[in-house]
Amino acid sequence: MCSSDLEVLVTDIGSGVKYKLELRGQADATFRLRLLEAYPLKQRFEVPLVLVSEPEQAAVTVLGQDKDSVTLGLGESSKAVLTYSPLRVDFYSGDKLMVSTNTRGMLKYEHLRHKKGSVEAVEGGDDALGDGGEEEEEPDMWQESYGGHHDSKPNGPSAIAIDFTFAGTDHVYGLPQHADTFSLKDTTATDPYRLYNLDVFEYELWNPMALYASIPMMMSHGARGSVGLFWLNAAEGWVDVKKNGQGLLGSMGSMFSASPEKQVDTFWMFESGILDVFVMLGPGPKDVSRQYGALTGNVPLPQEFAIAYHQCRWNYNDQEDVTSVDAKFDEHDIPMDVMWLDIEHTDGKKYFTWDARKFPDSVAMIENLASKGRKLVTIVDPHIKKDSNYWVHNDLSSKGLYVKNAGGDDYEGWCWPGASFYPDFLNKEARDYFAEQYRLENYKGSTLDCYTWNDMNEPSVFNGPEVTMAKDKMHGQVEHRDLHKIGRAHV
Repeated sequence: MCSSDLEVLVTDIGSGVKYKLELRGQADATFRLRLLEAYPLKQRFEVPLVLVSEPEQAAVTVLGQDKDSVTLGLGESSKAVLTYSPLRVDFYSGDKLMVSTNTRGMLKYEHLRHKKGSVEAVEGGDDALGDGGEEEEEPDMWQESYGGHHDSKPNGPSAIAIDFTFAGTDHVYGLPQHADTFSLKDTTATDPYRLYNLDVFEYELWNPMALYASIPMMMSHGARGSVGLFWLNAAEGWVDVKKNGQGLLGSMGSMFSASPEKQVDTFWMFESGILDVFVMLGPGPKDVSRQYGALTGNVPLPQEFAIAYHQCRWNYNDQEDVTSVDAKFDEHDIPMDVMWLDIEHTDGKKYFTWDARKFPDSVAMIENLASKGRKLVTIVDPHIKKDSNYWVHNDLSSKGLYVKNAGGDDYEGWCWPGASFYPDFLNKEARDYFAEQYRLENYKGSTLDCYTWNDMNEPSVFNGPEVTMAKDKMHGQVEHRDLHKIGRAHV
């Protein structure tokens, strides 16, 4: 029997909540595993805009089935074994087990529920958690205050966590961006690796703390080959790593060998979203990179000048300063292909503008650089100055394209321009409007030799929690907590 996917209903025996599990075959030795509530109170956020296209599905064949499990074959050598109870999925390349899901039984799915005592809970006959009253609500499940900030948590607990065990290896890599070793460290005695975009000035080295970008992609490599795991989730995440783990896989290996089987146990936790995992079965590192690129896109071949020497500092004072620095490179015969301008080139931190006093003829300045084969890069940040004389602010405000507070009014934060608003880039109209501002007829004073530095899209909010946007701000009907990493999660 052939099909492109398998769907089964999964029941949490503790709560009785039902989930839908989907196991799909995809082209190029890749499986997609999804688990989401079968009958949720509301639809959970499923991350858009990251996959370059809907992945090409490939037929899976039932290789074997009994009362305990089913084995699906994909292509010439890949297969997945779904064990029913307790739930577990093992992924193989040929006859070699590469990675197992829920081997340690750590799957936890906080199903959406009504708040205890709410009108909805009373009318629906719900108890505190809808799980037979086995657990009591904690004070911070529906709201939380910390560091002078408040998180309303209107949807209550919605986290999801599960373990993945990488077999036959003692190294895993990935989870950028962290200022740590290439091979991820054991976190048994430390904090987990955190995935949460933050503008971290003077960050610590050799530390799992969150930095500017966060990509929930991990690769293992060992004698058996390579396997990649990518979880499509843009909420805050944490990943624990335990090396040389002696869990179930290790115990099974020691039964047949004097030396225990090598493995790396990992435990992934996200604040919200769904389980949507791609397992890329290589078999080599180059293959995993290709398989991942097919999902999220490949880096385009850069222009020649982009890989040459760039001159950048905060900040060149004015047009004369730029011309002087440019001339000094020629005087000392130092190759230089690009000059960068930070925020001070703008008219009062209004992006897509120029300070007319400091840069009275930006076109002539750019053309002077271009005559020597050089380019200019100017900064654009995704926070918009609150200024009634600024057309970008007026347009975005009148069109209703800013991120909102829970009450529906525009969210106001603080960044380089002072009081600022933040375009809702989940909204296609906002994305299209912002893209239009780069056109020469809108970005006056620029030329085709002027390129753009898109910065501060963590997003940075100087008066926000952890210098970023509060999680209960709204992008249409979607909370910021669900999509915080989407700006830099999968670049």
